[in-house]
Amino acid sequence: MTRAFDPPYSPLVNRDADLASQGFVLLGKRDVRDWLGADDVQLEALHGAWNDLPADGYLKDGGHYRRRRHSCFVVDGGSVVEVPHRAHWQPLEYNALHGGMQRWFEPMVPATLAHPLWRRILVQVGEAVSALHGARPWSVEAHLFRIDTTDGIGRPTPEGAHRDGVDLVAVFMLGRHAIKGGESRVFEADGPAGQRFTLTEPWSLLLLDDARVIHETTPIQPLVAGELGWRDTLVLTYRRNGFQGD
Repeated sequence: MTRAFDPPYSPLVNRDADLASQGFVLLGKRDVRDWLGADDVQLEALHGAWNDLPADGYLKDGGHYRRRRHSCFVVDGGSVVEVPHRAHWQPLEYNALHGGMQRWFEPMVPATLAHPLWRRILVQVGEAVSALHGARPWSVEAHLFRIDTTDGIGRPTPEGAHRDGVDLVAVFMLGRHAIKGGESRVFEADGPAGQRFTLTEPWSLLLLDDARVIHETTPIQPLVAGELGWRDTLVLTYRRNGFQGD
């Protein structure tokens, strides 16, 4: 059996202090819901967009286990502006598997962008990164991911333990279906300390100070052989001074 390690959740009131002191912080669903001013109906309605994600055609390991959409924004205080659709690009320094490639994923659909909760999510996470690094305009990349067990195994982070080359990474766990595995691991970038835990609660949230920690998620497998399982996440990255590849 695969053991699930309980996430070390912090209360919402400690969000900024814990993120600053340890380089990451975990919030449970209730605190995330209160932080966003959302109810379960709104959260589930937004999650419905994950049922319409195109396949990722750029996987260099030959897999077929990842579906995604990608859109970009500039968040400045309460202002959210979608920028013209652009490629997702990372240097090899941060992504040894897919770095150096211009990856043109399908953008988010208008109905998702128009959902009243979407703008609120971008603004609230922007407040968290501004509390950590100072207020400024943030270049934000939004990644809607579904990792499934089409190949018998799915890899949430095929590039392995990594940093993203940004100021903050936000990982919203939206849901798991009929899978085992998918353990999150967070390590000090310049030290021996680390944490491991399994995110299972829908709409729990992991915030990462990307300069200070390295992160990865272990592969997923189906709970029942032959039954398709999946893991849905929303990953937001916030970066000062423009997007990578500008």
